[in-house]
Order: sequence, then structure tokens, then C-alpha cells
Amino acid sequence: MKTKITELFGIKYPIVEGGMAWCSGWRLAAAISKKGCLGIIGAGSMTADVLQENIQKCKDELKDIPFGVNIPLFNPIAKDLIDITVESGVKIVVTSGGNPSLFTSYLKEKGCIVAHVVASLKFALKAEAAGVDAVIAEGFEAGGHNGKDELTTMVLIPELVSRLTVPVVAAGGISSGAAWLSAMSLGAEGVQIGTLFALSEESSAHENYKNYCIGLDDTSTMLALKKVSPTRLVKNDFFKEVISMEDNGATKEQLLEFLGKGRNRKGTFEGDISNEVSIGQCVCMIDSIKSISEIIDNLVSQYESAYRNLSNFALD
Repeated sequence: MKTKITELFGIKYPIVEGGMAWCSGWRLAAAISKKGCLGIIGAGSMTADVLQENIQKCKDELKDIPFGVNIPLFNPIAKDLIDITVESGVKIVVTSGGNPSLFTSYLKEKGCIVAHVVASLKFALKAEAAGVDAVIAEGFEAGGHNGKDELTTMVLIPELVSRLTVPVVAAGGISSGAAWLSAMSLGAEGVQIGTLFALSEESSAHENYKNYCIGLDDTSTMLALKKVSPTRLVKNDFFKEVISMEDNGATKEQLLEFLGKGRNRKGTFEGDISNEVSIGQCVCMIDSIKSISEIIDNLVSQYESAYRNLSNFALD
């Protein structure tokens, strides 16, 4: 398959891994890149030293196969993470959660390809003006941090495609080849996948987290924490406490204090599912934990099948 995204990143399939905190370590990134997609190390949960270690292990495993690093710009150590990424020779950087004008020029000067994650046209235009090479447009179906305006992938993608000159990668709710094909039909040049990869064998998430998420249905998640940073959460005990605090008028500061206890690490990485658990809406479509090799093979097969079936809907 040849798209602007496959050409930009030097990959076979236009599939980009979501840079998920506590899930996207080097093993997951390397496995995805080996299958012809773009593996991404999620630096959001890492110190500079841990990121450097993950980058080196990924490079050792992949040799010349491309991979990237995701850096949330709201992270207090974002500059340190960027410096480590550049010094380590990584040439693909996905930024998110902040102003892309802060580091895009610097990264481009260092020879990096830069993509930025957005959740609305306003911020997509700002990213393009900052000089990014691509935007990743994330509908609010996605897990993790999200857009407060709750724009769906189906609405967001065609709007951005019609207004931007840089290629658009679709994200949010994509867990099958048919969904991948749907995003391409809306004008996307590729897709970003998070939830499906988070529940893979190679994901660094705890087995308790994976097994718990496999049992969730289509009503198991909801967007919360809009006063802080909109986040799609599983409706567990932690979620109920957050909603109770919000309903009782908790301030942003009070919510931040509640969140500042390693909740996401405990839920995702340590497997305490009574804590913060975040996953995308499409979790209801996933019924087992598979290897990345099997997942990507299935995606390609499903895409091809869905593409062939479209002939049944020809207008003539």
C-alpha cells in the first residue's frame, strides 16, 4: 500500500502505534515496526534515562527499520525527553498534549519528521502553521487524554482533510480492517491504533489490566476530568470517585491532587484495576489477547476483505 504516510515514514502499511503511557514500551514498538507499521515508544510515562534505554533496545532490535517516539508536551520534562530523542538519533517524533510551536522548528532543524496529535480543526491549523509534517486527528472515541469538544472520528477526519495541506492520520475507535478502510475513505492517509495494541501480548501493560479490559462492553467507558484534561476512563471505582468529586464541585486543584498519586501507573502498569484505567471505546470489539504479528495480519486481511465487499454497494 502506498500513501503519503507510508512514504513519509518509510513503512509498508499506513498504521501508526499510539504512544500510550505504560503500554508503549520498546517491545511493543519493535514488534509493530517489524510488521511494516510504525512503532512508537510512549515517553509520557518515562524518565529521560528510561526513555534512552527503550530507544537503545528498540534500535538494537530493529537495526534500520523506522520507529518513533511520542512526547506529550505538557510533561514537565518534555524538553529533556526531546533532547534524549534527538541525541539518540530517532528521526520520527509524535508530539501531543501541548503547543506544537514550542519544539517543532527545533526538531525539524535536527532532521526529525514531526507529527502532532490534535482533536479539533483549530489545533490542527495551529500544528500545520507550526510546520509539522502530518497531523494525527484523534476522535473522542479514543482512550487516554482527549478533546474536550467530543468530536468524533467520523466528523473530525473529513473536516481536517478538506482544510489542511499536510496528510491526516485518523485515530480513535479503529480496531479492525474495516474501520481502517473507513478512515481511508474519509480522506485519511493512515490510521493510528492504540487500544488494540494496548491489549496485545507485547504491550507493557499489566496482565490484570489486559484481562480486565477484554471483558468490557460498549458502555464501559466515559469521558471525564474535563476541568483537568479530558480523559476516557473505565467506569470502575476510581471513575465513580472522580464523578462524585466533579458532581460535588471539586476544583481543578482538588482533582489534580487526587490524580497526583500515580493512579494511572497503578491501574495500567501495576494492575490495580481499582485505580485509573483508561481504554478506548472500541475495547468492546476485542475478545482476546493476541500477538502483534497476529493482530496486524488480521488487520490486513480484514482490510482486504472489506475493500472487496465494497463492490456490492456500487451505484450502477
